Amino acid sequence: MRKLNDAFATLYNGDNIVKLTELRYIPRWIVILIDISIILLSILLSYIFLEKLHVKVNFPEYIVQQRILVIAVNVVFMFVFKTYAGIIRHSTFFDFFKIILSSGSTLITLLGINFATEIWLGKSLFLYPNLFLYFFISVSIMFFFRMFTKQFFNILIDFKGSTSKVRIAVVGVGDASISLARAILHNPNYPYRLEGFLTKRSDSHKALLLGHKIYNIDKFFGDKNLVSQFDAVLIIKEIMTKQELEEWMTCALDNGLKVLKAPTVSKMRDSDLVGGIRQLQIEDLLNRKPIKIENEDIKKRHFQKSVLVTGGAGSIGSEIVRQVAQFNPSLIVVLDQAESPLYELELELLEKFPDQKFKFVLADISNSYRLEKIFEIYQFSMVYHAAAYKHVPLIEENPHEAIFVNVLGTKNLALLSKKYKVNRFVMVSTDKAVNPTNVMGASKRTAELFVQSLQNSDSNITKFITTRFGNVLGSNGSVIPHFRKQIEKGGPVTITHPDIIRYFMTIPEACELVLQAGTMGSGGEIYVFDMGEPVKILDLARRMIKLSGFTPDVDIKIKFIGLRPGEKLYEELLSNNATTIPTHHEKIMISRDPNIGFNEIEILCKQIIKSAVKRDKIQVVTLLKAIVPEFISNNSEFEALDKKNDSLDVIEL
Repeated sequence: MRKLNDAFATLYNGDNIVKLTELRYIPRWIVILIDISIILLSILLSYIFLEKLHVKVNFPEYIVQQRILVIAVNVVFMFVFKTYAGIIRHSTFFDFFKIILSSGSTLITLLGINFATEIWLGKSLFLYPNLFLYFFISVSIMFFFRMFTKQFFNILIDFKGSTSKVRIAVVGVGDASISLARAILHNPNYPYRLEGFLTKRSDSHKALLLGHKIYNIDKFFGDKNLVSQFDAVLIIKEIMTKQELEEWMTCALDNGLKVLKAPTVSKMRDSDLVGGIRQLQIEDLLNRKPIKIENEDIKKRHFQKSVLVTGGAGSIGSEIVRQVAQFNPSLIVVLDQAESPLYELELELLEKFPDQKFKFVLADISNSYRLEKIFEIYQFSMVYHAAAYKHVPLIEENPHEAIFVNVLGTKNLALLSKKYKVNRFVMVSTDKAVNPTNVMGASKRTAELFVQSLQNSDSNITKFITTRFGNVLGSNGSVIPHFRKQIEKGGPVTITHPDIIRYFMTIPEACELVLQAGTMGSGGEIYVFDMGEPVKILDLARRMIKLSGFTPDVDIKIKFIGLRPGEKLYEELLSNNATTIPTHHEKIMISRDPNIGFNEIEILCKQIIKSAVKRDKIQVVTLLKAIVPEFISNNSEFEALDKKNDSLDVIEL
């Protein structure tokens, strides 16, 4: 009622447009009064129409009582079908259907009364044409009133703040696109104004949809004056293929329009539409089709089991924790040596999974004594080993640190998993371990070899599994957040080489495949994931600049800085000597890589760990090249070691 009073007050004061659009709904009693007024008007019109035709009514002496009866019957059915309950400005076909039911029931009831009076009094109380005429007039006026009110508010909403709103064209004319457009039209507080629809169809250019034009994509983008009337295109990503998404994005950006994306209406129910609409990100273009995960198998491996996740505060580790928590394990131990990220994750998980039992452990995986106590206390069923040093240039400068974490840490965890009879040990590796050109990749390949060797070692019952994949979108230190920061600062965007390419995968997708691979095989396998098509980093940078509303090499410069130490132009998922074997999961394959016996790799690992303790960079890398013969340094100080013609004799230190 207060809102209505405010609206009338502002009408009187003259500032009516803004306040009227803020009026959420008219009180129900006012809607009832309006509908009763429409009933009275319909009765009068029907009688006037008959009088003009010189038709005499039955029982003219009871004309007032007849009208009261019609009103009473109609009001009763208005309450039965609650025709007053809907918000008029949001009227739909369902509201019209309720009016039909109410008026139709009134007509049937009055026809019944007519039939009864014919039997008892010899003639009908109402003229039959009068009843049908009243029915059509009342239904028409009630429907017109609601549609007029709805359209009136739409006009006011469009007019309100029109200069400050983003003028958008919704892509598509399907149900999802129309529902999205309706949601924007009916909400005056949204910072968007619907201006039309875009489609590839050529048969809709003369039609109107929700009162707005439908434009063909070719004619629209071919008319610069028309394009200038819009600020952005709005797409629903879920209903488009990757190719369609890229096509629409390219057309919009090339014509100076922003590209916004919105969730489907079903997802809008869970979150506010304004929060759901956002600018299209490069991650949206790199995403692939959702992965089909066999949740039942994964659940059996984790339900009421004790699980350890190392590197649990990192990008991959934390997502593994989140996904494992959905399967109700008895305990999840999250282990990491990064204090602040671990604490932040603890706060997040305790809020998100209040019923799940967690243990957050601050520890270094190179400390075997610390780890053993943890294994002894918690008796793990599953171990996910995601802890690792991964930044190529830093590790190239500090190779001994890679040995402590990537080699010694992995060795400690794998041996303890065997000793305490862990059911499955799943190691997260990298495509940089394949034909490595840097210390980081070679250290991860060494870790792979050690883990594989344990599978057939004496008295082992643990299944040792390795998963190998490429770059993940949004992970700590990945290229996309780095480019985004450079663009925000005005550039330049730095790229190491114009021809460099990389594979990309989302963090949830990578972790889902890690969990899936952890349920497969008999142990000793290296699982490689389908990473899709490689992405040229130069193309990636240009798209990100365009999506940010800038022109590459004009607003934001692109600068080539040369390959970093240890970096190569392209990554591989398989070594030269490897073959792949398909699995029952279309995105997971088994790589058959050469391996080393446990005794041999154990001796080599002891040697390289001793060299790392001495901080002898040359000896560490020399031993890495002995363990991983395919390790050929690139753009690194260690290239000199590859030029030696004499064979390397590895002697026990």
